[in-house]
Amino acid sequence: MSWVSPLSARYASPAMQALWGERRRIGLWRRLWLALMQAQKDLGVGIPDAAVNQLRSHLDDADLEKAAEYERRLRHDVMAHIHHLGDQAPAARPFIHLGATSAYVTDNADLVLMREAMQLLLGRIGAVLVAMGKVARRYRALPCLAYTHFQPAQLTTVGKRTTLWMQDLALDAEELLNRIATLRFRGVKGTTGTQASFLELFDGDHAKVAELDSRVSRAMRFDHVLPITGQTYTRKLDGQVLAVLSGVAQSAAKFATDLRLLQHEGELLEPFESEQVGSSAMPYKRNPMRAERMTSLARFVIELEGNAWHTAAAQWLERTLDDSANRRLVIPEAFLAADAILVLATNVAAGLEVREATIAQHVAKAMPYLATERLLMRGVKAGGDRQQLHEVIRTQSLEGSEGLLDRLARAPEFKRLAVRASAEELDPAAYVGRAPQQVDDFLDRVLPDLMRSIQAAAPAAAAAEVEV
Repeated sequence: MSWVSPLSARYASPAMQALWGERRRIGLWRRLWLALMQAQKDLGVGIPDAAVNQLRSHLDDADLEKAAEYERRLRHDVMAHIHHLGDQAPAARPFIHLGATSAYVTDNADLVLMREAMQLLLGRIGAVLVAMGKVARRYRALPCLAYTHFQPAQLTTVGKRTTLWMQDLALDAEELLNRIATLRFRGVKGTTGTQASFLELFDGDHAKVAELDSRVSRAMRFDHVLPITGQTYTRKLDGQVLAVLSGVAQSAAKFATDLRLLQHEGELLEPFESEQVGSSAMPYKRNPMRAERMTSLARFVIELEGNAWHTAAAQWLERTLDDSANRRLVIPEAFLAADAILVLATNVAAGLEVREATIAQHVAKAMPYLATERLLMRGVKAGGDRQQLHEVIRTQSLEGSEGLLDRLARAPEFKRLAVRASAEELDPAAYVGRAPQQVDDFLDRVLPDLMRSIQAAAPAAAAAEVEV
């Protein structure tokens, strides 16, 4: 059996695979040829109705094997499909691709595909946010140990930590929304971007050439068109799009990495099916395999961003073909991998297991340390020397948290000031600051507006996965 990409065999969703599949691409090429032919006819080119009608009746029935036969002979994929479509729609044959260059269909189709793929990813981010939002709401006030440098710090809440992950993804959603809304179409620009062939077609009528560009772009549902191109659209657009995908991967990897650390601590665990095997050698193991897969795929996507920038920088003058093979790999695979990451993130977030007892144990162990900050403030208010008291706390803390507060109360520096911590001061809820309120603010004020924007911009297939 031949090699099969793991992105299609194991990771990416059927929806994203179908979007980047050959049949979808060729269907877009044919729609672009139809839009061009219809606009040319409407603007006065002598194209018969039968040509347009026949082409319209063959938008989705390309025989890929027959097209491949043409390509083996012609060594040119676009010309192969022009010939095959001409066989299916003979009345249209003389007018297919009139005045156009290959980039008319290849570039414009890529832009349509990237826009649709970004919409699909936007819906996926919405689904992750919904799943995480439920966790944040449920555990908005559950105290847990916060870490800096992965060392115990102050307290936060499980809900507040979840909103940290959510905010990163929300920023990615905003970037996707902006990129979708402002993505520019290549349009109808001709061989080197001068539109010379179309100016010839319309007998020097510049207004008709400009209108042709606008009509085709509107037919493909683009509000923005690049005013200037060479033969291809600037590959900076690819770099900008892949930068957004890299951002999504970064956010998901941060979530996955935090989860891996917390699973080691026994506080937060990714879902684990009843018959799932964690290790072939150690039956007792419960490894964070999904989180690890997320970080692995994220590394792949993050690195692809740089590839796109190198391609944009390497283009010669009006065009060079050293982008072609590279883009066939990089752009679809970046979207397929980003899709796989977000599917995993939704699955993990929806099935998170919060070990409240373990979290409470870790909090209790750290509470004496956390109370020392209040003792320090109280000691200074009672007339003590802040630096002297700080040194007492430091030296006593090095002996461990057990009995720490009693040792400090007996220390001459604190005993003289009659300063000690009471049992009531060890309530963890008193040490989480505004964390619960911050969760409420994010979920009730920030998130709803974003979710409405996601639902408005994402197609029905993706939006259906998002339930606010």
